Amino acid sequence: MWPVRAIGRPLFAHPVALAGGVLASAAVSAIVWYLVSPLFVRTFMNEPLPSPASVPVTSAGSPTSGETASPTESPVGARVLRSGELGYVDAIHNGMGPVRIIEIGGRRFVRFEDVTLTNAPDVHVYLSRETGGRWSEETSLYLGALKATNGSFNYELPATVDVEIYRSVVVWCRAFRVLITWADLGP
Repeated sequence: MWPVRAIGRPLFAHPVALAGGVLASAAVSAIVWYLVSPLFVRTFMNEPLPSPASVPVTSAGSPTSGETASPTESPVGARVLRSGELGYVDAIHNGMGPVRIIEIGGRRFVRFEDVTLTNAPDVHVYLSRETGGRWSEETSLYLGALKATNGSFNYELPATVDVEIYRSVVVWCRAFRVLITWADLGP
């Protein structure tokens, strides 16, 4: 009877050790969930393309005549300035689908259109002056946290940004400092 009592007793005899074991198990479970769950968790967004704004357009007079006509309101459609396809990094980090810089009514957007990206913790989007998934915090333009892993969504660009100097869109995991995917931009 003594060996059974000795085996069962230490677990109940030390409630501090039991509580420590439970807390350690909970902490390990939370860390594993944080690290692994993004690989299985998918987020979806179907954000529409921003509607064209009306901008003044002159309907009469030539630019050299010095005459100006009263402006009329007319809708301005979307114009693709640059575009590229999301790239494959490895089996865990990749994306598929087009990314475009679009101008609509004088406003510019980075548009992810029907994309699929792998998820990770703490994912963010940048415009980079480099290609091939390379970027620098000093020279890249931060656009924001990744809005979704699947679907279509937009990031509005500041009016003062010269889109010609940026050569790619980079999707980066800050938590692990790893490239998720990128799209080199061409005309």
